[in-house]
Amino acid sequence: MDLHIPIFDGHNDTLLRLFASKQNDSFFDSTQGHIDLTRARAGGFAGGFFAVFVPSAPDEQPANDGDLPERLPFAYALETALAMTALLFQIEAQSAGQVRVVRTADDIEHGIRTNTLSAILHFEGADAIDPEFHTLEVLYRAGLRSLGIVWSRPNAFGWGVPFRFPHTPDIGPGLTEAGHELVRICNRLGIMIDLSHLNEAGFWDVARLSSAPLVATHSNAYALCPSPRNLTDRQLDAIRESDGMVGVNFHVGFLRRDGRRDAATPLDTVAEHVIYLVERLGIDRVGFGSDFDGALMPQALGDVAGLPRLLETLRRHGFDEASLRKLAHENWVRVLKKTWRG
Repeated sequence: MDLHIPIFDGHNDTLLRLFASKQNDSFFDSTQGHIDLTRARAGGFAGGFFAVFVPSAPDEQPANDGDLPERLPFAYALETALAMTALLFQIEAQSAGQVRVVRTADDIEHGIRTNTLSAILHFEGADAIDPEFHTLEVLYRAGLRSLGIVWSRPNAFGWGVPFRFPHTPDIGPGLTEAGHELVRICNRLGIMIDLSHLNEAGFWDVARLSSAPLVATHSNAYALCPSPRNLTDRQLDAIRESDGMVGVNFHVGFLRRDGRRDAATPLDTVAEHVIYLVERLGIDRVGFGSDFDGALMPQALGDVAGLPRLLETLRRHGFDEASLRKLAHENWVRVLKKTWRG
């Protein structure tokens, strides 16, 4: 029995952590945050979606009581996003072949075979995309292969969900006309559209417009935890019908039925969401979307080195080795083969 089945993960905020550290942190050997290369090797972490997330502008007033933050100024969003994108390419260049920014599903499979960490360039929110889509075309050529239309704030393309509990994701209007065009262009280019953080009306707009599988990279089951960041049964059914998938988020506030930010949350609670999603979507449509470096992890997991403990928990809940391989990486490869060009 192999405790180190390679795990390909749907979401991390490691680039944000490194960007915010002002050179006081390292991807290659660090005691900060949840991911570095040393701990990734220890945990069987084969790679994942490395998010470019633009934090609030320095002069922006914080939102109150879970309200959505304001839109970002475009120039600030673009400058910050490009700096974080450059950081990912710098990690690749400095890794001596240990890290590769991937552009095809075959690249990911090659990385798993050769023990090379595969990084997908993902934008969490399209704040740095102009309504004429010039930046999107350029970023695609640079390696962008996954895009969340919004984070939990409005932008030129749509509306996100607030961080309230309990709360419905049915808040605000659907995608703007520019958002409709963004979906069409992503389909044409083969950029995966990430539905996590998008409000419910926007979700249904994407479901109606997109020709690609519906994917939420880091969300859970609303029936088990009524956070607006989670997916209702009706949304899950649409994802199943599109042959898409969901990456289970490890953030305790999106796992617990009471929504509490309590690190004492057991890994069995993660397993509950995996089981629920597998029963609703099928074993081929569920994976992991940790939210490492962007959320509060269960203490029993800790960081990326603790991933084998999650696999062992799922074994105790009845998942066999073939099912674990699907959850760990095969389902991500499958859905990306259906979405990406090449």
